[in-house]
Amino acid sequence: MAEQGRGTGQHRVVHVAVYDTFADWETGHTTAHLAQRGYQVRTVGLTADRPVTTMGGLRIQPDLALTNLRPEDSALLILAGATAWDTGDELAPFAAKAEEFLASGVPVAAICGATAGLARAGLLDDRAHTSGASFYLGGQPGYAGSAHYVEADAVTDGDLITAGPTEPVAFAREVFARLGAYKPDVLDAWYRLFHDSDASAYPVLMAASELGDA
Repeated sequence: MAEQGRGTGQHRVVHVAVYDTFADWETGHTTAHLAQRGYQVRTVGLTADRPVTTMGGLRIQPDLALTNLRPEDSALLILAGATAWDTGDELAPFAAKAEEFLASGVPVAAICGATAGLARAGLLDDRAHTSGASFYLGGQPGYAGSAHYVEADAVTDGDLITAGPTEPVAFAREVFARLGAYKPDVLDAWYRLFHDSDASAYPVLMAASELGDA
């Protein structure tokens, strides 16, 4: 069962790293449904005084600078893909912050290119993980975690969640499970509806919503 003790006060805050070329679609299910479940979503940039432009052309003004983000003030750090993960070390400070979160026992969720940043930082060397493809991570300098690569839509190993770029719904499911955002049966119905378009899941979610559980 996911940890339930981080459910009040500042621990109802999740932080989303934002940067130029941020892949908008990869975190949409996660943040939208966490917000509906009472979490506050705050964006974190390298600085807070300059807006970033996502891959989809949206401009986001970060809520706070990365240097001011503390694991103890957060329930989760989300790292999405971006072209910048593959073109240099500009985003390396976000991987360093992820290492700080993991060392503090606060979950980190990385999808798409962000997994490459974590691979280069050595954070996947001894944790089960996935990405877009094993050879993608295999080409990252310093990566030594190939033995722990899992062919799966999304993988949770303790406080680390990883997923490939085509699996934003599975990514969200793992985040919800880790935070205990939904009861297991409701989470199963949520996934069946949004991932599989299973109409039989809809009544389950509606019944849960009436009880305040969805």
